[in-house]
Amino acid sequence: MDKRAQILLKTLVEHYISDGQPIGSRTLLQHSGLGVSPATIRNVMSDLEQLGFIASPHTSAGRVPTQKGYRLFVDTLLTVQPLENQQIQQLKSGLSSPNQSELIANAADMLSQLTQFAGLVMIPKRKALSFKHLEFLPLTEKRILVIIVTSDGNVQNRIILTEKPYSASELTQASNYFNANFSGQTFDEVQQKLRAELKQMQSDMNRLMTAALETSTNAAGSDGVVIAGERNLLQIDDLSTNVNSLRKLFEIFERRTSLMQLLDNSQRAEGIQIFIGGESGYLPLDECSMVTAPYEADGQVVGTLGVIGPTRMAYERVIPIVDVTAKLLSNALSNN
Repeated sequence: MDKRAQILLKTLVEHYISDGQPIGSRTLLQHSGLGVSPATIRNVMSDLEQLGFIASPHTSAGRVPTQKGYRLFVDTLLTVQPLENQQIQQLKSGLSSPNQSELIANAADMLSQLTQFAGLVMIPKRKALSFKHLEFLPLTEKRILVIIVTSDGNVQNRIILTEKPYSASELTQASNYFNANFSGQTFDEVQQKLRAELKQMQSDMNRLMTAALETSTNAAGSDGVVIAGERNLLQIDDLSTNVNSLRKLFEIFERRTSLMQLLDNSQRAEGIQIFIGGESGYLPLDECSMVTAPYEADGQVVGTLGVIGPTRMAYERVIPIVDVTAKLLSNALSNN
């Protein structure tokens, strides 16, 4: 793509993000700064459309950027705007708590407030804890309370549902088996050994232990996502008109599993990651984009944060918000 085509595409994307209306050749002529004829601009627009960077919606004479157009814009044409001092101070004040849980929640809130989109923060992974003691207690015939005590003295209570009733003596036997064979080991070690054993055994007792295994995973601090401002997406015209797809997006917010996968993948990458439309493979909306960045504690990447909003978002403004939030959260966690 030559320089003239790049300038016209950049101008078109910027104006579409700002106005939300298809952009015609006359607007491009006025704002591109190119001293060319309207016919030349129409020819370049036609070329960009054939290349898949822009498209004509309905019968409009104007054009809008495609996912491919947004990707080229973000990767090569975008000019990022630095955050204003007021915004930086707002972030610093919101990320000054000594409490880690508050820091994570505040980071999600700050991302949502500053962008008016949905802010997400992956909860930092906990260090591996050793398993000290486990006990099964019957609540009803098929509802069992599992009490798990970790090596640091933390007590986790979980209720599991079973397919068949278990007697008090059977539950005591299961508890004794766990405590005799796995006490002092980490949850990862317990999981690996149990999975190997469960492949060889099909008894009712082992089905009970499978349920306990899943419970112990939760007690060990399995990853989660803090989400703030997801309702902001209902106020965005580009998204609110797509009711069925928006419902799917909120189902993902409820499950959070797909978001965890996406954030976890982002954590392995360096710096800002931008997923446009269906690129992520997780977001159900072609009209959605996600901007993420990893954050650290004491020099080690422990999680990822980000923003979900419309594809027609002001990337030049959202990217520095995500970037600075990640850096400030890293500093706060390291200082704590």
